[in-house]
Amino acid sequence: MKYYSLNHNAPKVSFQEAVIQGLATDKGLYFPESITPLDPSFFDEIESLSDEEIAFEAIKQFVGDEIPAEKLKEIIAETLVFDFPVVKVEDGIYSLELFHGPTMAFKDVGARFMSRCLGYFNKDKKDAKNTVLVATSGDTGGAVASGFLGVDGVNVVILYPSGKVSDIQEKQLTTLGQNIKALEVDGVFDDCQDMVKKAFLDETLAHKNLTSANSINIARWLPQMFYFFFAYKALKSQNKPLVFSCPSGNFGNICAGIMAKKLGLPIEHFVASTNVNDTVPRFLENGKYDPKPSKATISNAMDVGNPSNFIRIQELYNNDLKAFEKDFSSYSYTDEETLEAMKHIYNLPEGYIAEPHGAVGYLGLKKELEKHPNAIGIFLETAHPIKFLDVVEPALGITLPIPAQIESVINEEKVSVKIGTYEELKAFLG
Repeated sequence: MKYYSLNHNAPKVSFQEAVIQGLATDKGLYFPESITPLDPSFFDEIESLSDEEIAFEAIKQFVGDEIPAEKLKEIIAETLVFDFPVVKVEDGIYSLELFHGPTMAFKDVGARFMSRCLGYFNKDKKDAKNTVLVATSGDTGGAVASGFLGVDGVNVVILYPSGKVSDIQEKQLTTLGQNIKALEVDGVFDDCQDMVKKAFLDETLAHKNLTSANSINIARWLPQMFYFFFAYKALKSQNKPLVFSCPSGNFGNICAGIMAKKLGLPIEHFVASTNVNDTVPRFLENGKYDPKPSKATISNAMDVGNPSNFIRIQELYNNDLKAFEKDFSSYSYTDEETLEAMKHIYNLPEGYIAEPHGAVGYLGLKKELEKHPNAIGIFLETAHPIKFLDVVEPALGITLPIPAQIESVINEEKVSVKIGTYEELKAFLG
């Protein structure tokens, strides 16, 4: 499998090269040269397959022969060490819980998969050192820190916006030590992301062998397809169309879902549910892609003004807006609407506890289901409520128990380096 740059001004590369480089030399995101739908019999038999078997079939064409099949199966087994339950919230609506991993966020899957791929590619390079440089608006940092902790030949540098991630999220990316370093940026997520992209293109840093573990990296992004296959397997017996609503920040999850659909997964419609950072909903209203600086909200992992993966979604539809709109809707919601949704969901008979991102996903799903009355709706619950306890507990009037994954870091000492400019990042990287 070859990958090309979406800016179309860089050489095609292998899977290994795309993983190690992260971003193409022309600043473009990498995209697979071909997407071959899976045999229909795979979907007929999916209920008899394990999650590991499903994941292998979904991703093997994108890896090709660059990782032997048995090694790829081993990587997948080490990645999928937790469950992905589909939980009823009300009649016809389910939460797909993606937070049962080590850092209690959906990004554990991509981070674990990518770290093991990179470890495999480095296995024979005794003196090789890669620097994983990553920007986070919340959960990416903790997942990457956990996924890469102690991986030979890899240093990790995480940039996060000061004061704009939750306390628990901050602890998860600033307390691990070893090969993990955290930079606290005076700015917003987009400032962090801009610094990372600039560093990739800085020839004076070539010796650092920089790569990214944001969803711009194909090995972080592609495994996110797995969730959609697992949800389909769980709900297939109901024999109804499926509508997925993804709380969307950098649009990696929903882009991976559309990839799953292109592989043949029967999905009726996608909803990109956003907070007030509404670049994509505005694009669908007026046809103009007009990014604006991100605004801070209670659903901070979605505080992204210029979502990187949206260009991949457009590529999946050959930039045909009409074809895209048949499969895709996008709606935005305020913090006030998000809080009301959290209370509403909790007061339903099932008594489900949703955190702010899941609540935004629920709102977008409810709106879209008005157009699909016979469908089942699934919203992605991308992080455990405990990661946003300062919002969830007062909103719902409850006290959340502390899971073991959080207990292990909550009392650790934060270690970070404060920076405000790209030059300070460059000096840190050396």
